[in-house]
Amino acid sequence: MRLLLYIRLIGFTAGTLLPLFWMVVILGHRRQRNFERVLFFLCLALLAFYGGSLLALNAQIHYAEPPAALRAFAVTLLSAGLCFLPSLLLHLHLEYAETRGVSGRVPGKRLWLALAYLPAVYFAAQAYPRQATGYGFGFVDRGNVLGWVYSLWLGAALLYCVRPEMRLAEAAGIAPVRGFHRFLAGLFGVGAALVVYLHVFSGPANAGLGSALNTALLLLPILPLAVLIYLVQRYNFLEIGRQKNLLFAVSATFLALLYLSLVRRVSGWLEPILPPEATAGVLLFVLVIFVEPLQRALGGLLRDTLHREVDRLQRLTAEIQQEARQGDLAALLSFIEQRVKEAFAVESVRVQLAGNSDGAAGAAEKAPEAPEPAVLPFAQREFAIRQGEEVLGYLHAQPHGASLSGETRAALEFLCEQLPGALDLCRLIEEKLRLERELAERERLALVGQMAASISHNLKNPLGSIKTILQVQMESPELPEKLRGETRLVLEEVGRLSAKLSQLLEFSRPAVRGQRLAARCDARSVGEEVASVLRHEAEGRGIALETSFPAGALEVTASRDALSDVLANLLVNALEAAPKGGRVALRLAAENGQAVLSVEDDGPGIPAALRSRVLQPFFTTKARGTGLGLAIVARRVGESGGRLEWESPAANGRGTRFRVTLPLAEEETAKSTPGNRGN
Repeated sequence: MRLLLYIRLIGFTAGTLLPLFWMVVILGHRRQRNFERVLFFLCLALLAFYGGSLLALNAQIHYAEPPAALRAFAVTLLSAGLCFLPSLLLHLHLEYAETRGVSGRVPGKRLWLALAYLPAVYFAAQAYPRQATGYGFGFVDRGNVLGWVYSLWLGAALLYCVRPEMRLAEAAGIAPVRGFHRFLAGLFGVGAALVVYLHVFSGPANAGLGSALNTALLLLPILPLAVLIYLVQRYNFLEIGRQKNLLFAVSATFLALLYLSLVRRVSGWLEPILPPEATAGVLLFVLVIFVEPLQRALGGLLRDTLHREVDRLQRLTAEIQQEARQGDLAALLSFIEQRVKEAFAVESVRVQLAGNSDGAAGAAEKAPEAPEPAVLPFAQREFAIRQGEEVLGYLHAQPHGASLSGETRAALEFLCEQLPGALDLCRLIEEKLRLERELAERERLALVGQMAASISHNLKNPLGSIKTILQVQMESPELPEKLRGETRLVLEEVGRLSAKLSQLLEFSRPAVRGQRLAARCDARSVGEEVASVLRHEAEGRGIALETSFPAGALEVTASRDALSDVLANLLVNALEAAPKGGRVALRLAAENGQAVLSVEDDGPGIPAALRSRVLQPFFTTKARGTGLGLAIVARRVGESGGRLEWESPAANGRGTRFRVTLPLAEEETAKSTPGNRGN
């Protein structure tokens, strides 16, 4: 029995320190997940149980009759830990299964959790009065502390945890993690069997075996808590492993506490032979012998860690370089953010390049609004992406915990040194692809231009002759009325055919870059002119054409012909889309130093299946359309240095709105600047 006493003494000490270790790690990690919160309270329950057990065992050793206050305090700790242990086990498995995606959202989750915690409240209310009066409580053997009802509840909870552990083992992608879940499943099964045996079948006849099995049951939780340290450090289990500085610091602290506890115990045991101070001095001096082996072990560990980190960084850099060869800067930045977040197990990553509207330069000057305690200052979580002395941007990494570990910061700094090369490569390839696309587009347009010129040469003159002859026939008073109507119809078709030929020629004739930069016009006068021309067509269709123009001139850096093409094509499309009795709105305004032109209709909108193709040349859903109207708009806006945006539906599930943003001329920009108003 004395050996059993010492085993319990050592086990209860380890059982007190291990839950405390994980509580400190979880508090330092500070990840906002329900799973970590429940794990923290489970460790707190185990800490209360083992702490109460250790206190009770020490009281039994040092006192013939433990004081009443000490007894009450130990009973309180034991009862608190044991009462909530089964409920917390059930809650922990529910949250972890949801976190891993093994199970979906449980319907009525709060109700199930409330039912799971009801027994804990009952035992907490009933246990302490019974224990305080001395019913069934012993400081060494605690087989029936809370009675057989609690034993059934604990056994059922342990047995229930076997199934989710097996499902988690099947879903685990790493063999050690899979083995750990299977180990836990077996441990829960053994625990349930021990609970049933000790509280149902065990009796006075086999008290020795029952005491040994009871000790085994009490020390079962220590095994998974110890194995968990290895899994977290080696395989980043629970996504805490990247915080190695936190794990090493807490581990070193608790190993020191364990050794000091051992020194105190051994000093007490050897007190009849040696003074406690001499024993403590010898045991502390013994540590010197382990300095060199410990140094070699740590050196090898650090070397292996360095090799793993370097290999991981090289693979990550190679992946980023490969993505950079796609020539899409936005996709590259998104890829960097996603892969860095996965590789370094941080909460979020954001890459901001200088020159962006919301770039890092501006963000760095802004203080974070109402930061949460877990959010680090910018100086502690941003890494400059430099090329020589020039700062290209910043990489912001927000950890789950209180801070980034030292090796993570060093790795991110090294990664930021490699990013300028990837960014330059991506920009060069992006520019190369853009030039290739532009060259291919110009070659295609050259072919279209040749075709258009040939069509114009071969068809325009005959069409002009046909139109002239028909117009002369129309002026003849002797022409019968029936032939006059048919001739008018032929004239309209000839006019429509001439318009389509003109549109084809217009699309195949891009603006010259130098002319585009020097061009400017009054958007207000162009808008009024186009609206007045198309107002008659709108009235003929029974559509209200609404216009809104600024009070004065609105000079933009675009040619009059280009802007007229843009507005005319957008308005014609809107009039054709709007139903009879509907409305089309044309609005021009100056916003934030730019001219904004919008055309909106209340038609049926653009089907979702066709939205990706509306700006493609020669794509049309009209029986008599050429598919060049919106393509001309997109080309003219791009040539003028503007931006074309559109949305459908625009309002109430109907309509389409096209929005064109064009640069204002320098004088207009100066007038619209807030600092120049009133000068």
